[in-house]
Amino acid sequence: MTLLAVGDIAPTVTLPRDGGEIVNMADFAGKNVVLYFYPRDDTPGCTKEAIGFTETLAEFDGLNTVILGVSKDPVKKHDKFVAKHALKIALLSDEEGDVCERYGVWVEKNMYGKTYMGIERATFLIGPDGVIKQVWRKVRVPGHVDAVLEALRG
Repeated sequence: MTLLAVGDIAPTVTLPRDGGEIVNMADFAGKNVVLYFYPRDDTPGCTKEAIGFTETLAEFDGLNTVILGVSKDPVKKHDKFVAKHALKIALLSDEEGDVCERYGVWVEKNMYGKTYMGIERATFLIGPDGVIKQVWRKVRVPGHVDAVLEALRG
């Protein structure tokens, strides 16, 4: 598998979001898209990241940017997560893992000596032309939202 890099055309994404509506990334042509992948709804890091993007949504809007979070959690779990934390960003459900595979974030992980497959926390900044402008892999949540905003401001 080849990892996506800056300058690559972003693979298309068509997935259901919280609330059940289908989101097609092509609908955001002409806008920047922050496509971030996270392991699971309602875990500490994932919650902080989603709240961070929600709290800065007005700044992203001002930079012509849409925020899309992706995990393998089902839509119903996303709905509960959104309601519990008053999230204002779209959370997409990639239950089959196809999008995670195409973006190279479905990886082997290791915890307490056990190896398993899971989603690597990663963010892709995609320009209005559909080209990847920046990639963050193995994201650490503290300061990440600010780093994405800074990249957008150029």
